[in-house]
Amino acid sequence: MKRTLIACATLISGAAVAQPVQPPPPRSYPVERALAAAPSITLRNERITMTVTPPDLKRGFFRGTRFDQAGVVTSLKLGAKEFYGPWFSRTAPEVLDYTYTEDGLVAGPDSAATGPVEEFAVVGFDDAKPGGRFIKIGVGVLERPDDKPYEKYWHYKIADWGKRAMRRTRNSVTFTQSVADGPSGYAYDYEKTLRLVPGTTQLVIEHVLKNTGTNPISSNVYDHNFLRLTPGNDGIKVTFPFKIAAANPPPADLIRIEGNAMTYLRPMAYKERLSFPVTGFGGAASDYDIDIVDMKTRAGVRMVGDAPMTRINIFSIDTTQSVEPFIAIDLAPGAEKRWSYTYTFTAPL
Repeated sequence: MKRTLIACATLISGAAVAQPVQPPPPRSYPVERALAAAPSITLRNERITMTVTPPDLKRGFFRGTRFDQAGVVTSLKLGAKEFYGPWFSRTAPEVLDYTYTEDGLVAGPDSAATGPVEEFAVVGFDDAKPGGRFIKIGVGVLERPDDKPYEKYWHYKIADWGKRAMRRTRNSVTFTQSVADGPSGYAYDYEKTLRLVPGTTQLVIEHVLKNTGTNPISSNVYDHNFLRLTPGNDGIKVTFPFKIAAANPPPADLIRIEGNAMTYLRPMAYKERLSFPVTGFGGAASDYDIDIVDMKTRAGVRMVGDAPMTRINIFSIDTTQSVEPFIAIDLAPGAEKRWSYTYTFTAPL
């Protein structure tokens, strides 16, 4: 497929963002097919059952170049309530981001991820000439195909996947990736652990990133948090520990922003899309404390991070609701950064 992206407003909302214009894919495949073919790991504690798919370039559930490939959560259940799962019904290799067809919502290979999946900003892209290489942490060394700007929905060639390993217990799994020979002196060691805390309803995601190269690593990372609380997101309330504001607010009939909370007032329509930033947070890690609840069923998740946020984006379509907190990564050669998120789930009995 020719690499052409044309911005087009898909939806009626003033807070909607542009989607790539693209023809319907010639064929698409049920997401159940991809899940059945992919290797997976089941983790448990006394309350939660979680399915995680490991990175695998041949058979993995997520093999794209947008998100961190390690530890994609395809299901998390507390009792009968499932919090994460596919927000799309089909996949197709030609699709950029996602599109709608007569067969349903079709995701492309670089957006077809699920759960609390993370995306790192690219490193060294602007320094790479066409045919040169750049870094995407969690993916590896990628090849720049032309002189066009970086496009997160585009599938880039993976030049070096790095050296990878995995270790697991009954309630945790740790993935490691080492890229030792990156472009222009970029190199790193990355470790990510997903752990169900015994005796609780908590998932902890821990990270260690070390700059093993000769160049500084300047990036950021956010968690897309593809949450599936209720169809259409009707009645979901998101509460922050600070008063929030939106420079590009969503439609007043859809979301009410009041004080430190935002509430979905009606179900989102088919093909309706929102993406907008919220402000009001400060420079303390204590602001990374976000509570998301379905006010009708009381099912929800509290997300707490241990690093200051640099940006918060809200993304929603009718099949998923996402609060996306960003944190900064700035590592001198030899430096190391550790950060973690704690998710506490609540579900009705």
